[in-house]
Amino acid sequence: MASTLLFFLLSLYKPPSSLLHFSLIDTAFFLLSLLIMAASVDPLVVGRVIGDVVDMFVPTINMSVYYGAKHVTNGCDVKPSLTVNPPKVTLSGHPDEFYTLVMTDPDAPSPSEPSMREWVHWIVVDIPGGTNATRGKEVLPYVGPRPPVGIHRYILVLFQQKAPLGLVEQPASRARFSTRAFANQLDLGLPVATVYFNAQKEPANRRR
Repeated sequence: MASTLLFFLLSLYKPPSSLLHFSLIDTAFFLLSLLIMAASVDPLVVGRVIGDVVDMFVPTINMSVYYGAKHVTNGCDVKPSLTVNPPKVTLSGHPDEFYTLVMTDPDAPSPSEPSMREWVHWIVVDIPGGTNATRGKEVLPYVGPRPPVGIHRYILVLFQQKAPLGLVEQPASRARFSTRAFANQLDLGLPVATVYFNAQKEPANRRR
């Protein structure tokens, strides 16, 4: 759909004879085309992370996620047997800035019928910038992915706090959690970084 709209816009667009005469409508078409093209290839859009879990945002912080030696990149596959322990999450930023990390599964209990969307796996607040998640305060202990059926998306969302949060109440249930509602409750705004991976149930003889 995005590519069709892009071609339509480009078909209407008439390049100006000189960049000095670039009109507002020319500029609007050009920028809109770039935005649509970017959205069509953004893995967070393709993977429906934007939409199902978070709204469109502009990343401003670098966040790296590792399960052992496995580097988590958007859309990669990770075996549940590698995710028993919390990942190492390192972020950029300054030590006088604080961040909140949320990890959820929007596909619980199954991608075709996600009646428990979202299942929250981990919440850490007050993480100082330029450090890692172990330096923050764990609100909800980590529980590793255990997808019962189908391919599940596991999403790590990072928010920048306006100030240290201190004591944060633990969610009443891991099921039917809402990352958006949680962010609104704590006045966190839009995410500053997000990464997700896919996982599915492993055959018993391959859990190594």
